[in-house]
Amino acid sequence: MLRSPSNSPGGVSRRVVLGGGLAAGAGGCAQAQPVVAPARDLGGNPGPGLWEIARGRGIAFGAAVQAQLLATDPAYEQAYAREAGVLVPEFEGKWSVLQPKEGEFDFRLLEAIVQWGQARGRTTRGHALVWHEAFPEWAVNALSEGAPRARAVMAAHIARVLSTTRLRIRDWDVVNEVIADPPGSDTPQAEGELRNSPFLRALGPSYIETAFRLAREQDPTLRLVLNDYGLEEDTPWAAEKRRRLLNLVRSLVRARVPIDAVGIQAHLQMDRPFRPQVFGDFVRALRAEGLSVLVTELDIREASSVPDDFVARDRLIAERAGAFISSALEAGVKTFLTWGLVDRYSWLVLEPAVGRRDGKLHRGLPLDWEYNRKEMWRAMARAFASA
Repeated sequence: MLRSPSNSPGGVSRRVVLGGGLAAGAGGCAQAQPVVAPARDLGGNPGPGLWEIARGRGIAFGAAVQAQLLATDPAYEQAYAREAGVLVPEFEGKWSVLQPKEGEFDFRLLEAIVQWGQARGRTTRGHALVWHEAFPEWAVNALSEGAPRARAVMAAHIARVLSTTRLRIRDWDVVNEVIADPPGSDTPQAEGELRNSPFLRALGPSYIETAFRLAREQDPTLRLVLNDYGLEEDTPWAAEKRRRLLNLVRSLVRARVPIDAVGIQAHLQMDRPFRPQVFGDFVRALRAEGLSVLVTELDIREASSVPDDFVARDRLIAERAGAFISSALEAGVKTFLTWGLVDRYSWLVLEPAVGRRDGKLHRGLPLDWEYNRKEMWRAMARAFASA
């Protein structure tokens, strides 16, 4: 994920691009498929974008976006205008940007995204109020000063952010990445089912409930989301993480905590097996608790064993994307967000720790380096049009 500054689902640093630089920051039986316009250069007439195709079936599609690139890269702006109906700030809504010093808030970058979207009839969703990364040092220190101080700091941040964005952002990731990675995963944690974050250390497991209740106090109609990763594939550790998250969600629902939805990040990895039935059953179990389910950060990390040529690689990625999205749609997911749109700005390309070992660049987003639509785009368009 292109985030600032932070750790990826594999525990590696994520970075964001600012004006071109870096800153910390399936298969099945053959069926007739809907006709989708072929990929063409953005300078031509490529036909409807993903968000329009999805909207025609009652589905929301969008992507994580960076304010400075919207302002400085015309091709980037054009891609988002054509493809994305929902905008997610990659780093502009995180604590380290909004409140870098205690009590000193800066909403300029977030406002730039919101205003760009409003001018084009697009919505913005918030990401993220409570997270163990993109978290300034002053806040880490404050949380270590005892539970009353920790709760006050969290409450003040949530109150200011939600009151400022209230009329324009109606959907927030309230808590992000709270489940500990089980043994066998990329970054296993030795003890406990919850991640050992500064919030957990300061307030115990109740910090999750507290964050949701604080958010609901600020806004009774806001959609409140719990967002996490590592839940999608058919591996023992993903199964364990699904179990942990489902247990947490059920406990929150039983306690009448005001949670409305679960976000599944969907940073998929091609070297891990995926079974639509397994994933679909998990989504249905979450929805059985009365919650919506969103796909919030979709991209696909290639395995080094994939073929060398672009055509073969793109076909494999498209097959995985199509299988995943189709299974999610069948299970009732109505919102799909990719973590970026364009390969050149993907964290999979810019972050060495998640790069391919053979030196090639991942092609895990719908648009390639030159902003052209790829097989992944067409697989997504077919899945949306078929919904």
